[in-house]
Amino acid sequence: MLKEKLTALDLHFDDLFYERCEKYIALLQQWGKIHNLTASLKDEEIINNIVDSVYPLKFIDSFESLADVGTGAGYPGMLLAIARPESKVVLVEPRAKRVAFLNFVKSVLKLENVSIEQKRIEQLQDYRFDIITSRAVTNTTLLLELTSHLKDENTQYLFYKGSLCEEEIKDANVKNAKVFKVGEHRNYLYMNNEEK
Repeated sequence: MLKEKLTALDLHFDDLFYERCEKYIALLQQWGKIHNLTASLKDEEIINNIVDSVYPLKFIDSFESLADVGTGAGYPGMLLAIARPESKVVLVEPRAKRVAFLNFVKSVLKLENVSIEQKRIEQLQDYRFDIITSRAVTNTTLLLELTSHLKDENTQYLFYKGSLCEEEIKDANVKNAKVFKVGEHRNYLYMNNEEK
């Protein structure tokens, strides 16, 4: 079902990606029953979250390094790391249970490109990233403030937003935003390589 959905969106991945996604789904369901990691553990909803996580690979620039702010159970950062094993991905998550899960997934899936930081994003130091992502963490203005020490002039931003996206763009006074709307509720807010 996952492969069919992604292929229909003209997103193509190798067999290892799908094998790792299958293991990720099984691990999330196994851990989620005990640790309440995510709202839904049904196959279809996890698959929809995976599609949601990797969909922006259709339009974002290539990247060598990525930070995901408030990764939670792995959306979108863990899935982007699975999809782009050649890129270094840092998952930033303050909650211990979720960090334990992310570390277990990293180990089982042998994801050598993933680092997990049990911190709040403002505590992360000595990094610069090609792209900074976040899904369902906070508003755009605050995200830009909290991550300003991790960017340089080439850093891109990809925020997974809901219906308040346009309002947040105005509030943040963002000039170079591109919004990719998918379905009724998902807006991908993408800012790339221009003055933020």
